[in-house]
Amino acid sequence: MSLTNSYAFRRPAVGVLVNVALLASLGLLFYGLQAPILTLEKFYVFSNTVSLLSALQQLAREAEWGLFALVGAFSVVFPILKSVVLLLVWNFDPSHGERHRRHLRWLSTYGKWSMLDVFVVALLVVSVKLGSLAEARVEIGIYAFAASVVLTMLLSAWISRHAVTPPGDGPTP
Repeated sequence: MSLTNSYAFRRPAVGVLVNVALLASLGLLFYGLQAPILTLEKFYVFSNTVSLLSALQQLAREAEWGLFALVGAFSVVFPILKSVVLLLVWNFDPSHGERHRRHLRWLSTYGKWSMLDVFVVALLVVSVKLGSLAEARVEIGIYAFAASVVLTMLLSAWISRHAVTPPGDGPTP
């Protein structure tokens, strides 16, 4: 890992903007994980507000280990890992070499799964809204979480596209 050969070092103004956006996506992710994502009301009397972390805790209490692992991996571990890898690629990864290409391939492959967790939560909301005995209200956490996922996807695409050719290097004839 070399700071002086990284993209952030070679493009200081853009490097700062990308780093701020990556840190903002991490902040939105952490907020979205702990903030309420859904409020369920049953019979207009009983109300239950759920966050992603509280849902994971409930799955663990009920020993639903398969769902716990699936939701935990796609909603917590992979988004954090993707943001950390983006920060490392942008700030420390040398711009050429097999390891760098491997990191970019991993980001491209994982990027295809980025919206899976938001899709699962959306399906949950739709299924609850279809029931006649309960009403679901979407809360701020899902918007923060979705904003984090979308911002990370955009940054990943931008970094992958601009990280292939170093500045000043054009295609050779």
